[in-house]
Amino acid sequence: MVLPFDDKHYSGDAMIGKRIVTALLATALVGAPASRVSADGGDFVAGALIGGLIGAAAQNERHKNRRVVVRRSSLPSTQEGREIQASLNYFGFNAGGVDGQLGRRSRAAISRYQAYMGYPATGHLTPFEHSLLVTSYNRALAGGAQVASLIAANPDGTRGLLKDYRAQMAGTPAAPTPAPTAPEPAETVTATAPADEKPALPNFMGAAAARSLASHCNKVSLLTNTNGGFVTAASMSDPAFALNEQFCLARTYAIAEGEELAAKVEGVSPEQIVEQCKALVPTMRSYVAALSLKPLDAVVQDVSSFVLETGMSPAQLGGTARICLSVGYRTDDMDMAIGSALLLVTVGERPYAELLGHHLFQGFGASRRPDLAVAWYDAALSAIDEGATPVFGPGQPGRNALIRKAAMTLQGNSQASDSGEKLVPAAALPSFSIGD
Repeated sequence: MVLPFDDKHYSGDAMIGKRIVTALLATALVGAPASRVSADGGDFVAGALIGGLIGAAAQNERHKNRRVVVRRSSLPSTQEGREIQASLNYFGFNAGGVDGQLGRRSRAAISRYQAYMGYPATGHLTPFEHSLLVTSYNRALAGGAQVASLIAANPDGTRGLLKDYRAQMAGTPAAPTPAPTAPEPAETVTATAPADEKPALPNFMGAAAARSLASHCNKVSLLTNTNGGFVTAASMSDPAFALNEQFCLARTYAIAEGEELAAKVEGVSPEQIVEQCKALVPTMRSYVAALSLKPLDAVVQDVSSFVLETGMSPAQLGGTARICLSVGYRTDDMDMAIGSALLLVTVGERPYAELLGHHLFQGFGASRRPDLAVAWYDAALSAIDEGATPVFGPGQPGRNALIRKAAMTLQGNSQASDSGEKLVPAAALPSFSIGD
């Protein structure tokens, strides 16, 4: 029995072989099929393993006496990974062999590249950093003798091309290159950015994503207590505040549900669960970004393609996503929370679509897009109207009517009612807001 944790390789049939899949979700059942995960988690982890992100679980009767061997999980090999490694090696940031697997050595190389360019040394490339690196590599390969001359004239040698190309992309002359410095040790990351170096493009979405939902919900809770309780559909005078209350209420339920499930996972500490869930963020990043740009059907279709690649059951994916949803909200990681909610909706848990409506309405981890938010609200509310079990505030029968009325009111529908009428998105331009 193997518990997948980190990013070293292990051999055998456990490796799925699809891009991304092994790092995110490894098959988890040991001898018995996974049961459907109910809303209260009562049937979860019955002698099975939770999928790859959690990386551990209870032993069943047939295997309970076997010795557990802990190994590190295999990483996916992707064409994008090979391009990144080849580019890093070309510019002198040693990523090791070009195998397409972005493990510890590759992440250290990425950090050295980022530090050299004056970016935060996170070990994970932003879209711009990735584009600059790979585009510069391809450009250098195609440059022939001209590139060789530039390298020979640059004190930083080959890696100096990166700053030259970045300056050209920004439409400014290349800055004078500094005197050459001693090579960095293989595993040393110098995170101090040069004083005169700045990213070529501003990162507006990064600034918006830094808003703290936890802090926001603390303020909302104080106002709710001051007002003597939650807003109802009958008492609502501020629809935006009503949705804020319900968002924070849903967040509380999501945290509690995930913690209850995580407590049933044997052999893994809470800290290890958090670390495993962090693997969800880079894997789901493109789908999270699409939430602010594409309509519901297009987003779900994209995530569905990924889900099919995993080969995992809805119960396994659902259990993993519930736990990581809880971790995301508890640690204020909006990318993790949104990615987990997207997985839950895609595997058929439509009531969780409410969370994505809130994120789009409030702008936490996404752009403020009320025009896109209403479709996610409607998906959740309609599912509950059709018999799905509510996952947030199940003891509040008027909650659906309140959310529907508040969302429709904010969309300019003055005739909003409690009749169960579906939400109709109003025509609107996207609103990309940076601050609160």
